[in-house]
Amino acid sequence: MKWSEVLEDPTLRDLPYKIELNEHGSIVMTPASNRHARSQSLVTKRLWELASGGTVLVECSVATARGVKVPDVAWLSDAFLAAHGEETPYTAAPELCVEIVSPSNSAAEMEEKRALYFAEGAREVWLCDEEGRVEFFTPEGRAEASSLFAAFPGQL
Repeated sequence: MKWSEVLEDPTLRDLPYKIELNEHGSIVMTPASNRHARSQSLVTKRLWELASGGTVLVECSVATARGVKVPDVAWLSDAFLAAHGEETPYTAAPELCVEIVSPSNSAAEMEEKRALYFAEGAREVWLCDEEGRVEFFTPEGRAEASSLFAAFPGQL
């Protein structure tokens, strides 16, 4: 399947799952708990409080070498938006991609997503567990804090 087909398919519109495509064009659905949704909202709120020169999006689509991935939260600079507008899916990763890690996510899956986002140009990837702990990553590896949002705490 192509991402445009996913968007146009009426049978997929009201599913209570986050939808992504793998490298074979197959749909991958991830159920989200209310705790997951709360963490996603808290990250979004805090980023909006800190963000300037860009915008915060929830669940934007990003084309990667292994299909379309959908970070739970992303920050896009004004320069990114000028270059990419509202293309769907984005052909590059936003500067910041945040994944809320659910019990159904494996460490290997999160490592792969980080690598895919970095390969598409992300400057940082954050992993937030359902207890609210945030880990910051750059292409070089784990970081003690965010270089994009230094005031963002390591705990929600």
